[in-house]
Amino acid sequence: MTDSELADLRQSYTQRTLLETDVLPDAVRQFRQWLDEAVAAQLPEPAALTLATVAAATGQPSQRVVLLKGLPDDAGFLFYSNYDSQKGHELAAQPRAALNFFWPGLERQVRVEGVVEKAPENVSTEYFQSRPRSSQVGAWASPQSEVIGSRQELEAREHEVEARFADQNPLPRPPHWGGYVLRPTRVEFWQGRPSRLHDRLVYERAAGSESWKISRLAP
Repeated sequence: MTDSELADLRQSYTQRTLLETDVLPDAVRQFRQWLDEAVAAQLPEPAALTLATVAAATGQPSQRVVLLKGLPDDAGFLFYSNYDSQKGHELAAQPRAALNFFWPGLERQVRVEGVVEKAPENVSTEYFQSRPRSSQVGAWASPQSEVIGSRQELEAREHEVEARFADQNPLPRPPHWGGYVLRPTRVEFWQGRPSRLHDRLVYERAAGSESWKISRLAP
């Protein structure tokens, strides 16, 4: 594809509108409503999100796609990871992050910013042991984000874990694996509109406050 062909790739967004009268007063409940609509529309991977973290020492941001696994108490966004991974180290040093959900089938995007904390251990253990056994083995076997010599090395680690826990089902949760909950302070809902005059409604909450202020942003 040439640069000119790439530059000409565009789509007009015409499906829906997003007005202040359309939304709930609580940001996470409004998100849940949009997520339910994405699931009902049978969009691929509706719970997939881009997670952005920052290296505290350098300020270098990094991002990756993970899966949303819960909205505990309609007050946070729950996802899981290896605590020793790059994102785990970055969240330990700088416990703030941003999430982005994009549902092109509904011409919608949601941006979330907030403070991150580890999920309770019982929550992490219950979810870990509900996963397929192969995923449990993989969490033990993979030294996530570390350099490894070959695919064969990773598969050898997998076989070692399978042998180690041959008589256990489910496996115990690794101490280096568990959940994170992002407590949002800012959530923006974006609805595509014609002429690139998109609708953007942002929810913001001051520290210690339980109420949200809703504002409209220029596209």
